[in-house]
Amino acid sequence: MKVYMKTYGCTLNQADSDIIRSILSSKDIDITDNEEDSDAVIVNTCTVKEATEQKIINKLQKMDKSGRNIIVTGCMAGANGDIIQKYIPNASIVTTPNIDMMPYAVSQVASKNKVMYNKFGVKDRLNYFKPGEGIISRMPISDGCLSNCAFCETKRARGPLNSFSEDLILKAINLSLKRGSKEIELTSQDVGAYGADKKSSISNLLKKIEGIDGDYKIRIGMLNPEHALKYMDSFIEALNNNHFYKFLHIPVQSGSDKVLKEMNRDYDLQQFYNVVDRLRSDVKGITIETDIIVGYPTETEKDFEDTINLIKDVKPEVSNLSKFAMRPHAPASKLKQLDENEIKRRSVEATRVIKDVQNKINRNYIGSLQDIMLTEKNDISVNGRTDSYKEVVISSTTRELNLGEHVKVKIYGSTANALYANLV
Repeated sequence: MKVYMKTYGCTLNQADSDIIRSILSSKDIDITDNEEDSDAVIVNTCTVKEATEQKIINKLQKMDKSGRNIIVTGCMAGANGDIIQKYIPNASIVTTPNIDMMPYAVSQVASKNKVMYNKFGVKDRLNYFKPGEGIISRMPISDGCLSNCAFCETKRARGPLNSFSEDLILKAINLSLKRGSKEIELTSQDVGAYGADKKSSISNLLKKIEGIDGDYKIRIGMLNPEHALKYMDSFIEALNNNHFYKFLHIPVQSGSDKVLKEMNRDYDLQQFYNVVDRLRSDVKGITIETDIIVGYPTETEKDFEDTINLIKDVKPEVSNLSKFAMRPHAPASKLKQLDENEIKRRSVEATRVIKDVQNKINRNYIGSLQDIMLTEKNDISVNGRTDSYKEVVISSTTRELNLGEHVKVKIYGSTANALYANLV
């Protein structure tokens, strides 16, 4: 039996797809790259942005018209099963807590039987983890979070916080390293919340990971500012360890305390600034990534200007910008919405400022020598990461380069999102 998989969304979704592949392979179900040659199609979905959701619905409808046997999993399956049933009534649903049922679901849909596995349950998916062949291993450490943000419905998809076993996480990391992984990406809905439900913490987990021997790098996934502040000493200790990238993803969302309160975020701007200041003081060369939402229903022009000023002041090395869009089951969808043209205007202005900040930061690297680990290869370049997780593109080489290899390069150019280099 053959299955085609399509994955949308974040690193956590990609990690779930990796685990689904492990579960299917344990039952001798093959994964094919050819959708038309498959007995069933699994679509691992995302529900964070309206545009992504519409793209997924269009893809599902196209598959349905082509007679595909469809299983929908991921965040959209958990949060918006009603929407899936409305637009693709023939699709089966297997929510993330139930992916251990995927082999049975595949056999049923291949026989034209519709199934529905959508009950919440506390399960540890790392029980099914098997490392893949690549040098990057995506490592889910928990589901859910401790927050109740007004704009988000991901908690509806993944439920309350469910931290996975420390022993299984450490076992999975060791298995990945033995298989040849060089980069381990710790991922979760909120990495900083890890362990709060199990008398542990992200601090405890990081200390145990630090003790693992080998040639590898850990990338810590997204965490909210209140957790970064709570465990600041532990994050600084980890980020100064050679096994960790000097990188942290801390979403601020808005430069207005008023909007943060209306978003039901669990921190204020001073706390965010305290996190950034401490990290930059104690972790030399750190890359800070953040997230920004413009056009929240209660965002005034003054609130938007405050956000622009925050970007100019903090100068995050990476800023991910989103235009606010209603999520069907999120509280903010009930508020009076801003005009779409106004949201677009703010998005264009914020994008210009973000690119200007990132371009100026990256231009400072031109002429410098950098040690990088090679992590990706395609038809036109070999890409790597600096110790600060900066992406470096090598477009031409005089010798064969292998993924996982450490090389020294000289930076000759840059864009807002990457550095360009030659081998030294």
